[in-house]
Amino acid sequence: MSGGMRLIIALLTCALGAVASLDAAQAGRLKRVLIFGDSLTSGFDLPEGAGFAWALRRHLAQRGRSDALVMNTSRAGDDTAIGVDRIPLAFSAGADVVIVELGGNDMLGDVDPGVVYRNLEKIVHHSKRVGARVILTGMVSLPKRDPSYKKRFDAVFPTLAAREKVPLYPFFLDGAFGNPRMMLEDGEHPNAAGSDYIASRLAPLVAREMNAVDRRAHGHYGYAGR
Repeated sequence: MSGGMRLIIALLTCALGAVASLDAAQAGRLKRVLIFGDSLTSGFDLPEGAGFAWALRRHLAQRGRSDALVMNTSRAGDDTAIGVDRIPLAFSAGADVVIVELGGNDMLGDVDPGVVYRNLEKIVHHSKRVGARVILTGMVSLPKRDPSYKKRFDAVFPTLAAREKVPLYPFFLDGAFGNPRMMLEDGEHPNAAGSDYIASRLAPLVAREMNAVDRRAHGHYGYAGR
C-alpha cells in the first residue's frame, strides 16, 4: 500500500473516530464535508493544524456550523485521472458536501482540457449518486506555448458547473496567488495565512450547502438558493 493511501485511510479513520466519540444523537447531526483535492488542500509543507481543512473547520464553526465533520482526502501530486481512480477510497466514509479541488496538476502536465472535463464530470456524478452536495473549485491555466490551451482549460470549470448545476468557486487561489504573504516560497502553494484566507472565503458557500442538506432532511430537495 502506498504512503498516500495510508495517509487517506488515517485521515478517514481519524474522522470516524471523532464520530465514535460522540453519542448517537450528536453523531447523527454531523455533516460530512469531504475535501477531494491535491496539494493545494492537502496541507502541503505546512504543520498540522495550519492547512486548509483545519482553517475551514474553524471558519464553519464561527458561522455556527460546528457540526461539520471535515474529512480531508486530498493528496499532493494528484491529477484528475488519479482522482477518478481513488473515488472508492475517498468516499468510503460517505459525504454530505464534497469540495472538488483538482485540475492544477493536469494543467501543469498539459493534459487535454477535454480529458480534465470528463474526469471532473465523473467525480461530480459520483458525488451526486451518493447524495452529496457538490462545490466545484476552479483553476486557471498559466500561459502556454499553445495560446488556445488557456482558453480551453479555463472554460472547463464554469462549463461543468453550469451543466451540472453545482456551485462554482471560480479560482481556488484567488486573492492568494502572487501574494508572498499568503504563499509558500515556491509561489505555488498557500501557506497558513493563505489557507486561512481561502477557507474564510469558501466557508459561506460550504455553510450554504450544509443548510441545503438540512433542508433536504426535512423534505425540501434540489439546489435551491444557487
